[in-house]
Amino acid sequence: MTLLLDSTQLEVVLSLAERALAFRKQNVAIERSQIVKVQLTDDAWTWLRGVPDPGTYLPSALAMGTWKSIGGKDFAVIRRRRPSVVIDLEANDEFQRVILTTRHGLALVKALRMDTGDKPADVAEIAAKPARKPRAVGPRPATA
Repeated sequence: MTLLLDSTQLEVVLSLAERALAFRKQNVAIERSQIVKVQLTDDAWTWLRGVPDPGTYLPSALAMGTWKSIGGKDFAVIRRRRPSVVIDLEANDEFQRVILTTRHGLALVKALRMDTGDKPADVAEIAAKPARKPRAVGPRPATA
C-alpha cells in the first residue's frame, strides 16, 4: 500500500494482492475536505467495527476491505498489531472511517495538519518524547 497526498486528496494506492483481498477494483480516494479527524493508534483492531462486506478477515492477522456496521461503512487495511492511522470522515457516500496500518503514520498526520494551522498536540507529544540516557558500557569501577 502506498499513500499519495496532494492539496485536494489522500489516495490509498493498493497493490494487486491488496486489491484482491479487499475486493476492490480501484484505489481509495479521500477528499481532504472530508477528513474530520486523524489519529495514531498502536492497536487498529479496537477501531474495526462491523463485519466484512466485502473484505478479508483473518483474526489478529489481517483485515482488508469494506466493513459494514450500523454506523455506516469503513475501509480497513490492517496487518497484525502494527502502528496504524485512523481517519474519520464526514458522512459521505463511500466511507465514514478509514483504518490503515502504516509505518508512516506520524508523517501522514503532520502532512494532513499542515494546511489547517492547528497545533498538533498529540503529534508534538509523540515527537517530544525524551531520549533515553545512554548507559555506559564496559567494566564497572571498583568500589572500596
